[in-house]
Amino acid sequence: MSIQLPSTPTRSTEDLEARQTLLAENGEPSSHSTTPDHTSMAPDRAVDGAKAKGDSIAGTIVLASVAFLTLSTWITIFTHNPSALGWFAPHPLFQTLGLSAITYGIYTLQPTSFANPQAKASGLTRHQVVIFCLGFPALLMGTWSIWHNKSIHDKPHITTWHGTFGIVCIAWLLFQVFLGAGSVWFKGALFGGGMKAKGVWKYHRLSGYILFPLFFTTIHLGGAWSDWAVAVIPYAVRFPVYTVVPALVVVGTFWRMRTSKMKFF
Repeated sequence: MSIQLPSTPTRSTEDLEARQTLLAENGEPSSHSTTPDHTSMAPDRAVDGAKAKGDSIAGTIVLASVAFLTLSTWITIFTHNPSALGWFAPHPLFQTLGLSAITYGIYTLQPTSFANPQAKASGLTRHQVVIFCLGFPALLMGTWSIWHNKSIHDKPHITTWHGTFGIVCIAWLLFQVFLGAGSVWFKGALFGGGMKAKGVWKYHRLSGYILFPLFFTTIHLGGAWSDWAVAVIPYAVRFPVYTVVPALVVVGTFWRMRTSKMKFF
C-alpha cells in the first residue's frame, strides 16, 4: 500500500509577484522567511527601486564635503608641528577619519532597493566593514587620545559644549553598535530573531539618523570654536570648513534618506 503525501498548493506567477509588490510597499521582506538577513535589513531607496530626483547630486556633495573636511583637518594638523601638539594631534585626525567612514557607511546603504537584493546585501556588508574596521575604532582612538592628553596635563575633562557633545556621541555610538550588531548578527538571535530583530533594526536606523547630525555638530563646535582652533585657524577658513561643510554633509545625507522602513505606527 502506498502512502500519498498531501500536495502543496501552488501559487501562480502573477499572484506571487503581486504579493511581493504588496510586501515591498509595506516595508516587509518579500519572502516567508522570519529570519532577518542582509536583503531585508538594508534600507530601500524607493518602492520601485528608482532613485529620487537629486540623489546622485546629493551623494556627490556628501562624499566631496566629508573628504574636504577630513583633508582640511589633516593639513591643518600636519602644518602646525604635530609633534609639539602631543596626544592632542591624533584627536582631530582620528575623529574626522572616523566620521568619514561613518558617512560612507550610511551612503553605501542608501541607494539599495527591493528591486536588487544583491545590491542590498552588498551595501550592508560594506556598511558593516567600513564602520567596524575603520569608523568605530578611529572614533574610539580619537576620543582616548584627547582624554589621555588632558589626563597627563592634569586638565579637567568635558568642560565645553564640544566635549559634552563628544562624550554623548561616543556613548550613543556604543548603544548604536549594540542595536545594529544585535539585530543582524547570528540572525538577530540577541533580540529574538525573525521579525522581532527586524523591528529592532528600524530603531537602529532611526537612532543613527539622529546621532549623525550630532556628530557633525560636535565637529562644528570643535573646529570652529575650540580655543586651539580659534588661535591657529583664521575665521575665513573655520567658517566654510567647520560650519558650511558639515551642514552640507548632513543635508545631503538626509536628502537621500527614505523613511518607508521606519514605520512606527
